[in-house]
Amino acid sequence: MNNQAYESAASLRPKHNPPVPLGALAQAASLVPATPQDAAALESLQATGLSVDSGDILPGEIFAALPGFNAHGARYAAQAVQAGAIAVVTDSQGAGIVAETCPGTPVLLASDPRAVVGPLAAEVYHHPSRHLVTTAVTGTNGKTTTSYFLDAILSAHLGACMMAGTIELRVGRRSVESPRTTVEAPVLQRMLALALEEGVGAASLEASSHAIVLHRLDATSIDIAGFTNLQRDHLDFHSTMEEYLQAKAQLFTPEHSSRGVVCVDDRWGAQLAAEAAIPVDRLRAYPGQTPADWWVTDATVSLEEAATTFTLHGPDGEEIAASCPLPGLVNVQNAALALVMAIRAGVPTDTAVTALAGAHNIPGRMQRISQRDGRRGLCIVDFAHTPDAMELALAAVRPITPGRLIVVFGSDGDRDQGKRPMLGEVCARLADVLVVTDENPRSEDPGLIRAAILEGVRSVRPGMENVEEITTWRGDAVERGVELCGPDDTVIVTGKGHEPFLEAAGEFIRYNDAPVMAQAVEKKWGRP
Repeated sequence: MNNQAYESAASLRPKHNPPVPLGALAQAASLVPATPQDAAALESLQATGLSVDSGDILPGEIFAALPGFNAHGARYAAQAVQAGAIAVVTDSQGAGIVAETCPGTPVLLASDPRAVVGPLAAEVYHHPSRHLVTTAVTGTNGKTTTSYFLDAILSAHLGACMMAGTIELRVGRRSVESPRTTVEAPVLQRMLALALEEGVGAASLEASSHAIVLHRLDATSIDIAGFTNLQRDHLDFHSTMEEYLQAKAQLFTPEHSSRGVVCVDDRWGAQLAAEAAIPVDRLRAYPGQTPADWWVTDATVSLEEAATTFTLHGPDGEEIAASCPLPGLVNVQNAALALVMAIRAGVPTDTAVTALAGAHNIPGRMQRISQRDGRRGLCIVDFAHTPDAMELALAAVRPITPGRLIVVFGSDGDRDQGKRPMLGEVCARLADVLVVTDENPRSEDPGLIRAAILEGVRSVRPGMENVEEITTWRGDAVERGVELCGPDDTVIVTGKGHEPFLEAAGEFIRYNDAPVMAQAVEKKWGRP
């Protein structure tokens, strides 16, 4: 976790949050006092907030001590109490630890404390999502791009939109780096409360499968949920694709969302739309015969603008002419999803179309570092890190590349190992020049990760033509990609996108592809 970012996120609290009696919170979350003395505390104490992080507690708040993979959160209860926590919510094991380390602290019991954190946080912050237009996007790829498109559209309609996703946590003009795709429930609920306090009218959220399974979105009232696609990823957590889909599907239930929009371009989306427990609009962005309520035609990429125009057809005979500010059908899918979600949220179509056209240069998502101008080549940073996403990214930039397509890429350590040769095969098949480097090796040997990628490359190019392996530093590979780029070429650096750190051998090293690529561009071609 990026601790600095998390500490900054801790400041995104409402200035005035009316306290709630501990007894009312216990009743709302079905909590049981651990002792008769703890029961007495329900009558006298009031809470002003909640946190699952002992380092993120203010006086008057509750500490939720959750069982973890390596240690029980109750081990940190004394630190939370010292910071001003008035009570601890935990399980029976945690209660014993609290009794030993900070005796006298009121303890409220839950059989599954993680499952009650969401409802408890929503209650203590007065259910702010009920008073905002709240959207949430899930799926393997496209969550961030779609949520930024929605942010632009909802801001144009309502004046301002709160953002909580992979790249940033933003309320009004205050923005901090996000520690994860979907933050813990207390952080999310107090951000929503701050947004409401500051007159923000909407919230655009990203919903990861991990977050859904771990209850981080529980008790958040979502007006419109969106689904992009399901591709091979996170199988170290979900085991199978079916299990992965069912995690996403939980968002499309009445407990979470009122309505949904589901892209049915893959079989997983079609299955989700058929099984959803809420009203769902089916959207088809790619050519095909899958039944859909909304569908896209006439997608055309502009070589000069690197944007894509398209027509969105609706269930009542609508024909909406729209422009996606990013290239490729993969981004048309994201743009069309954002449009339909916004329309279902009550945004006028003209407002949505205009705002979408201006929502360009999302950090790490087909982010253009240099434009093609007759002297410079086109240089792009993108987050594509799965085989399917890589294929879509390379297919998106090929039509806007008169010359060679150069890709700089690697693969994560301590993650799904099966995708590594698949990434190599995709790049060898669709790009002209390959520069293989490290991404986030984590605890693994970087050379073994690259070797697995190169195995996939070799299955397509036995002679390894136009393939380079950079073993020193990722920044060197980015610079090499730019060195190889001519005025008609495109170089795309994939895998890390917006990420502000490179993780290797237990260290988080401050690093981001975009400024490194910008420096390489300036070194080669000078300032524009």
